[in-house]
Amino acid sequence: MNWKTLVKIPFLLLAFALSPLAGADPVWIDVRSSAEHYIDNIEGDVRISHDEIVQGVEKLLPDKNAEIHLYCRSGGRAAKAMSALKEAGYKNVSNAGGISDARTERRLVQ
Repeated sequence: MNWKTLVKIPFLLLAFALSPLAGADPVWIDVRSSAEHYIDNIEGDVRISHDEIVQGVEKLLPDKNAEIHLYCRSGGRAAKAMSALKEAGYKNVSNAGGISDARTERRLVQ
């Protein structure tokens, strides 16, 4: 290897680390009301009401390829939010169902 190749390696590693391929953690969003979230929530998850989802996610996650999991009480509002996000161009959005389903999927059930 010549010195020019060796100089490029750190830059390539940095570019990969900052790319979407680096495997960023998925974002979990509670689309229930603030009152529901106050009563029961998953620590660390973002709460954005389902009717404000597009505006909230665009501020939080401008990357339209970000992995987003939505949940509510039973999955209905999460389905509406998922449709709105997909219509806004987000490609990697899923409906996890209700908050208990989100806990189970993430193995947070005690």
